[in-house]
Amino acid sequence: MTAVDLSTGRVFVAGHRGLVGSAIVRRLQRAGISNLLTATRAELDLRDQAAVNQFFRLQRPDFVFLVAGTVGGILANSTRPAEFIYDNLMIHATVVHAAHLYGVRKLLYLGSSCIYPRECAQPIREEYLLSGPLEPTNEPYAVAKIAGIRLCQAYRRQYGCNFISAMPTNLYGPGDNFDPASGHVLPALIHKFYQARLHREKSVVVWGTGTPRREFLFVDDLADACVFLMENYDEAEHINVGTGKDISILALAELVRDAVYPEGLIELDPSMPDGMPRKLLDVSRLHRLGWRHSVELPEGIARTVRWYLDHVAPRQ
Repeated sequence: MTAVDLSTGRVFVAGHRGLVGSAIVRRLQRAGISNLLTATRAELDLRDQAAVNQFFRLQRPDFVFLVAGTVGGILANSTRPAEFIYDNLMIHATVVHAAHLYGVRKLLYLGSSCIYPRECAQPIREEYLLSGPLEPTNEPYAVAKIAGIRLCQAYRRQYGCNFISAMPTNLYGPGDNFDPASGHVLPALIHKFYQARLHREKSVVVWGTGTPRREFLFVDDLADACVFLMENYDEAEHINVGTGKDISILALAELVRDAVYPEGLIELDPSMPDGMPRKLLDVSRLHRLGWRHSVELPEGIARTVRWYLDHVAPRQ
């Protein structure tokens, strides 16, 4: 394994305004990395191969964090499946291909834990990929993410490109999407409880039975893991990134309620979908490399709530 020094080249963060991309930019800036390349959607459509090629030809990035994509929760995945598969397939393909064409030294592709089968043995090991049917509620997104892994592996095999893949668990933190219609469960709960507090509502409806178990990773921890892997990981096989701990959706809702609106009641709606029964990653490979998360869930929720109150709530 050859260690990488990110200060020796130009670093492109694809998707720098998103939840993960903005956290990676923060992490790199804290490390003193000043040679950062970014582009907004208005400046560069990552679905357009010609535009992406031109960007790489002019900017010549040495290192790429490919963390751009169309993302969302169960509702968004269920109602916009074509967008989720098309946008993500195209973004992965254009950036990986341009990275090959223009001699990128190393690329990290960020996938998602939804790549694993619905009825997966727990905790989920990397080798369980493609061992069973996917969760139907997010299958188009998962298929696109699986294609991204295989894309990086194919370019490694055929062209010798140093492209690696990391699969994070459920993420949350500053810069998240707090819209209940399109966001993931934790930020959506923060928004729901805040609105209930604002309007003095007695209870908050939480989708599903509350029994599914999920693992949550603070986004700044993920950013730290991505930089660690870019610097220290060289294998073709994707690697899981998470905490190795999970929690029920009901217990999560209770933590959010306690942080936002302690007087509120939780009302479960079992007519709404639960998604996968459980999703906990086996992160033993990452631990053996020497990386572990540092932000526990109660602290991460408190920090996310503070960011929401400072940046989102005043606009409600």
